[in-house]
Amino acid sequence: MPILSSALKALRQTKRKTAINRPVKSRAKSMIDAMRKAPDLTNLSKAFSAVDRAVKRHIIHKNKAARVKSQLSKLLVGLAKK
Repeated sequence: MPILSSALKALRQTKRKTAINRPVKSRAKSMIDAMRKAPDLTNLSKAFSAVDRAVKRHIIHKNKAARVKSQLSKLLVGLAKK
C-alpha cells in the first residue's frame, strides 16, 4: 500500500481510469475475435469501429490499430478469392 499522499492519489486515479478504459478495450477485443471467427462485412465494420474508438481514447496505439485492421481486412480478401 502506498504511503505518500501523491502515491495514494495516483493509485486512485489509476483505478478510476482502469475502470473507465476496461470496457472499451474489452469490446474492441471481443469484436476482433468475432471477426476472426466469422469473417463478414458487418463484423468487419463493427471491429473497425471498436478499434477506432479505442484509438481515439488512447487505449491502443494507432499503429497497432492499423495493423489489426489490415489483418482483419486480409481475412475478407482471402474469403473473396475462394
